[in-house]
Parts: sequence; C-alpha cells; structure tokens
Amino acid sequence: MFLSTFTQILNDDAKIARKVKTKVLFILNLIKKVVKAYQKAVKIVFLHVKYNNSDLLDTMNVNEVYELRRQGRIEEAYDIIREIYTIDKSGFVAKAMFWTAFDVLKKRVNENCMEEASKIYLAMERLLSNIVDENGWMAESLKKCQKLLRREQTREELLDNGPIHLQSGVWGEELAAAYLREKGYVILERDWHSGHRDIDIIAQHNECMVFVEVKTRRSHDFGEPEIAVDYKKQKNLLRAINHYLSYRHISGPWRFDVITIIGLPGCPSPEINHIEDFTLNLSYR
Repeated sequence: MFLSTFTQILNDDAKIARKVKTKVLFILNLIKKVVKAYQKAVKIVFLHVKYNNSDLLDTMNVNEVYELRRQGRIEEAYDIIREIYTIDKSGFVAKAMFWTAFDVLKKRVNENCMEEASKIYLAMERLLSNIVDENGWMAESLKKCQKLLRREQTREELLDNGPIHLQSGVWGEELAAAYLREKGYVILERDWHSGHRDIDIIAQHNECMVFVEVKTRRSHDFGEPEIAVDYKKQKNLLRAINHYLSYRHISGPWRFDVITIIGLPGCPSPEINHIEDFTLNLSYR
C-alpha cells in the first residue's frame, strides 16, 4: 500500500513538472516574439527619425540605395535596403533588395565567406520568385551568381587535385588576395571580366582603387614573372580597367599593381613581391 501511494506521488510530481516545463517554454517563446516585435518597431522608428518624414519608403530612399551601389558603398546599401524591406515588400523595393544582394554575394565570395554567399544566393532565389522580371536581367544575374559559386568550388577542387600549372595559378591568386587583406586592402572583385579580358583582383586601399595582376612562377629560371605583363597584356588590362571605372561611375584615384609569387602550392615560404603603381602604357588611359 505504501509503495503504491509513493509511486502515485512520483507520477503526480512528474505530471506537474511536465506542465510547468510546458508553461515555461510557452512563456519563453512569447517573450521572444515580443522582443522581435519590439526590435522591429524600434527599427521602424529609427528609420522614420533618420529620414525625418512619414514617406520613409518612397522612391527617393530606394534610389539612395542604388546610388550607394554605384559608389561602391555596398555594405551601407545592403543595411539600408534590408531595413526598408522588413517594412515594405513591394516589387520596387524587392528589386532593389535583389540587386544589392547580388553585389554583396560577389563581395562575400571575394572575402572567401562561401557559407554566407550561399545563403544570400538562396535568398535571391526566393526574392526572384516574387518579382516580375520583365527583361530577364535578374534571372540572368542569378545564373551568374550560380556560376560564381560553382567557379569557387572548382577553384578549391583545382587547388587540391588539378594539373600542377592550374594549381599554381589558383594558389598564387589566393595567396595574393590573403596578402592584400593582411595589408589592409578591401577585396572588391576577383576575376572580373570585361569580354575576354579579365582583372585578377580589384581592391580598395584607403581612397585609391587598385587593380592587381597576379603572376605565379615556380622559379626565376625564365626571368622575372612581371615580364609577362607585356604590351599586349597592358593594352587589354587598361581597356578592362576603363570599362570597370565607367561601369562603376568611379572618378577617384586608381593605380595598377602587379604581385609576383615564386614557389609551388604547399611551399612553406613563397617569395611574394608587390610592385605598386606598375608602369602602364599611358597612351591607352
């Protein structure tokens, strides 16, 4: 009799504990929802105060996002459009969100933040499913993002298993990008193409836009690597640089650098030489 009563008490306590646990979890989830709602309300108030009018989500503010993109101030544009998008998910705002995310995805790839870049790609897919893409430009840009992500995956595979000359090129560019980041450069683009012409790295250093050509060699046996940046190469590079400056509406200072790397993938101490303001044929500027 005593044992039966004791067992019943334990069962009752367990039921009470489960009920208490359920109520506590319910209250915690409710608190989380309230906090999220509060944070969203604070963001809305902040944006209204920032722009000092009730027409926060008008065309002017979205146009401001586009202007920041043109200036290369991608992170600022991304912060603003995400705040606006939490309040207004109209087609006009969604398009601005898509194009800004497109810029940020490329930036994340250049920063080697592939996990975040993949998440942005999935978000862009969802955005596009709710946007009227009249001329198909957004669908085409999404394909470019997919190719970019695949290219980076291929780059990693080449670095591990590709032919030795391709491994060296990929390894050299990765090393050059890491070197520039360590020196305080912000990588904006990698393997930027203008037709059949390409620029290995485009970076920002203080107020100067820097275009970088990377040359990797196993040794000095066949001369210095920068010799390969000959007249024809310079001509193509200058055309690509001018295209980029025009495309991004950049009128500030810029320069062209060459980074040479001597060594093989896996080499513990490769020789890195950074030639700043490499002489280009001025007749093409």
